[in-house]
Amino acid sequence: MIGAGCLMNIQINNLHHYYDGSEVLSNINLEIADGEILCVVGPSGCGKSTLLRLIGGLEQPSTGDVIQLGSPPAGCLNPMTYIFQDFALLPWRSVEGNISLGLEDHNLSSDAKRAIINDVLDRTKLTDFSHALPKQLSGGMKQRVAIARALAVNPAVLLMDEPLSALDSQTRDLLMEDFVNLWSRNPFTAIYVTHNLSEAVRLGHKVAVLSRRPGKIRDIIEIKKPIYDRELVDRDLDDYQHHLWGIMHDEARAADAELLDV
Repeated sequence: MIGAGCLMNIQINNLHHYYDGSEVLSNINLEIADGEILCVVGPSGCGKSTLLRLIGGLEQPSTGDVIQLGSPPAGCLNPMTYIFQDFALLPWRSVEGNISLGLEDHNLSSDAKRAIINDVLDRTKLTDFSHALPKQLSGGMKQRVAIARALAVNPAVLLMDEPLSALDSQTRDLLMEDFVNLWSRNPFTAIYVTHNLSEAVRLGHKVAVLSRRPGKIRDIIEIKKPIYDRELVDRDLDDYQHHLWGIMHDEARAADAELLDV
């Protein structure tokens, strides 16, 4: 099960990153504890997705460090696994065929693979759709398959890049509820990039706010209310969301002022 015995923390120290001599991220310092969901918000183009790629090792920072502390959980097949907004499902494979993709490069018996697939199908409420093809599924169901595929490799850390942004609001609300239920059953560590502030305060233990480019940490807020006690419409979260909106508003106005000065 994801997170079982997980002892991995992520530390980011004095990270700077450049593309073609232009600074994209500046002096990023973060710590993500075991079992914690960190949501990352900020203006478009501020480097949120770049930061996720650096954490996942798809790119190396220009300077600074991304450090994995501790060990992956027992049975971990992939220490870090991505979930993207575009699902990335193979159209000719069934639901369980797509889930099995991440298991095929590992020396697992047929029985072990079947047990893992059945477990994640059950946890993501996909058992009745195991033989369906992606074209037969709604957008929300496709994203559930992508989540199930990520869970199948029992990662220490989930890296999530706008996973709900392509979905309608009702489906997004349902999947947020599913996500909370998954975490409540078996807590896991996640870095969750989003532009949606209501998602961030619903799902994050902490929310890191990046400034306009070059992205710097403007603020890190800690949300005290337990994730499993939060509601989709929750007055306890309003102050956090208003605080985040204020920072984003300030960043947008500052960006406009910079354009006028050019």
